[in-house]
Amino acid sequence: MRPYLIALTLWGMSLAAGAVEINTANEAELDSVRGLGPASTERILKAREQGPFKDWADLMLRVKGIKPASADKLSANGLTVNAKPYSRSGAELP
Repeated sequence: MRPYLIALTLWGMSLAAGAVEINTANEAELDSVRGLGPASTERILKAREQGPFKDWADLMLRVKGIKPASADKLSANGLTVNAKPYSRSGAELP
């Protein structure tokens, strides 16, 4: 059991090291996330002018084109909202 916990901890640390926080990232940092291009980055930055994203559900409501499937991929590629990866159980649209 202990080797499993160590591996899980190391995996979590590697995710955090490559994480791009959507509420603080600049244009270049957002563009570096695989799955985000210039158009989606522009939509994110424009929506962020209204205030920081509260969570993944808030992001999906405010930014056209980001749905659960794309949120899964973006999260897997290092994007976070308030330092949290996407979780389908806690981020469904109302």
